[in-house]
Amino acid sequence: MTSDGERKKTERFVKIAEKRTERVLDSLRLLGQCSNRRSYRYSDDQINKIFREIRRCIRQTEEKFRETKSKKSFRLH
Repeated sequence: MTSDGERKKTERFVKIAEKRTERVLDSLRLLGQCSNRRSYRYSDDQINKIFREIRRCIRQTEEKFRETKSKKSFRLH
């Protein structure tokens, strides 16, 4: 059974996570617009650096969510 406090936390998470996820996706769409070779010049090395950093950040963020589920708090009782 879920308490009102837990339900409110879930609702708050959904509201904020949806907005933040949409901002990330919008930013990725905007980054994709930089792929137009008529407007921009870039090297494979630059593209590799960009996407390596994006993947690193995604892994790091995903790990934060996984860590919170696996952590068990110490209790004496």
